[in-house]
Amino acid sequence: MGVRPRQAETKELTDTSREPRRRTQGGTPPEEPAAVTTQVKVVIPDDHSMVSLLGSRDELLHVIEGSFDADIHVRGNEITITGTPAQTALVAQLFEEMTAMLSGGAELSPSVVERIIAMLHRKSGVRPAEVLSLDILSSRGRTIRPKTLNQKRYVDAIDEHTIVFCIGPAGTGKTYLAMAKAVKALQAKEVNRIILTRPAVEAGERLGFLPGTLYEKIDPYLRPLYDALHDMLDPDSIPRLMSAGTIEVAPLAYMRGRTLNDSFIILDEAQNTSAEQMKMFLTRLGFGSRMVVTGDITQVDLPAGQASGLRLVQEILEGVEDIQFVRLTSHDVVRHRLVGDIVNAYAAYEARTASPVTGPVRDGDIRGRQADRGAGRANSRGPGKRAQ
Repeated sequence: MGVRPRQAETKELTDTSREPRRRTQGGTPPEEPAAVTTQVKVVIPDDHSMVSLLGSRDELLHVIEGSFDADIHVRGNEITITGTPAQTALVAQLFEEMTAMLSGGAELSPSVVERIIAMLHRKSGVRPAEVLSLDILSSRGRTIRPKTLNQKRYVDAIDEHTIVFCIGPAGTGKTYLAMAKAVKALQAKEVNRIILTRPAVEAGERLGFLPGTLYEKIDPYLRPLYDALHDMLDPDSIPRLMSAGTIEVAPLAYMRGRTLNDSFIILDEAQNTSAEQMKMFLTRLGFGSRMVVTGDITQVDLPAGQASGLRLVQEILEGVEDIQFVRLTSHDVVRHRLVGDIVNAYAAYEARTASPVTGPVRDGDIRGRQADRGAGRANSRGPGKRAQ
């Protein structure tokens, strides 16, 4: 049996509060009681580097101090935390989670510490160290792991179900994590090939006006899938794997009429499929295969009046055995912090105005807006004056 790594030891030192002063003879109201103050000491095991725990030049310690209303003092391998019981308990738990991650071989960074803090505040009941230490794929000197609890649930769903739908805003790792699971399955010989597909739907542009052959026209739509592959595989091996048919990247239209056996199949940008395309894709499933369907139903580029297959499939297949729907939110955004703020701002605007910003724009809507602007310009010239 292996030796269990030592964890941080937490001791509560004091728990004090000031009694309110008695009412004076002059009738002056008593002072409000001071907040209860607790002091907790966390002892870090000797085999842990304090620089790894607190960061170079206390970079990680500064992140923690800015996130909690508590005094934190470090002396040797002892960390003393003073503040309200709730705050000291959270900070102590944070150091325990950070120590557990270091024991598992993970590296700490400001972004990792911020994610641990966010999970602790949400009180999900799941240890952040268990979420952030789950290895999905190690490749080219880096390890891909889930960065939020919902991402871990997504990864677990792929392991446990044949078809998984992941719906969420941009930057939540929907496609990237699915690609990592696909590469892992290929390396473990759980499948014989990976098939990556996207609908070639324009976001305001027209394919016909782009130069080149059909493949050159559709290549930009599939480029994000190639980029993810280059992050996870040796770039020199990708052309060989694609030539052998072990990895296939193709537009959704090329899936029609096929039966896909022993494959890991990913449909990306599924919000831009029609109901007919979604049904066609799902019925390609063969023996020994798995499917992951990803998309963001707030960014639909279909023509006006055409329903998104991803929106409709939720009503049709929700609750069907061996099919799982996972929904990610702005809390799961792993890009720049502003991306999550932008997603929230758009959602708040749409809720406030009851008018979706994204999705197809009808010609009538555009003409109406232009007419409104034209009327505004005409009115700005004053009554009785005609536009020239």
